[in-house]
Amino acid sequence: MTEQWKNIIEKINYSEGGITSKVVEQNTFGEVTLFSMADNTSMSEHTSTKAGYVYVIEGKGTFVLEGERIPMKAGVLISMEANAKHSLEAKDKTSFMLILRKVEAESFSMIKPA
Repeated sequence: MTEQWKNIIEKINYSEGGITSKVVEQNTFGEVTLFSMADNTSMSEHTSTKAGYVYVIEGKGTFVLEGERIPMKAGVLISMEANAKHSLEAKDKTSFMLILRKVEAESFSMIKPA
């Protein structure tokens, strides 16, 4: 039987001076990945072909989305369109969930207009 829930906090694992990532869920709708960034680390500007969300679990840093600097702190949710340029800087140890959608939002609709 597939695991129906996960304690994400227990899965956080920091690497000294580095960045770790762990796919915690993957299915036909998308992928959820846990990232843990050591203090004073960064990810250079990049894009993703999929739209998605970043949910900050803990830490302190800056998320740059299409030139806008967004403070990363616990509880922040960031929405990204596909192909949006973004980068990250962690000032302290910072963990976040990256949720990428494989399908377009309208594919989730179960009710079709008559």
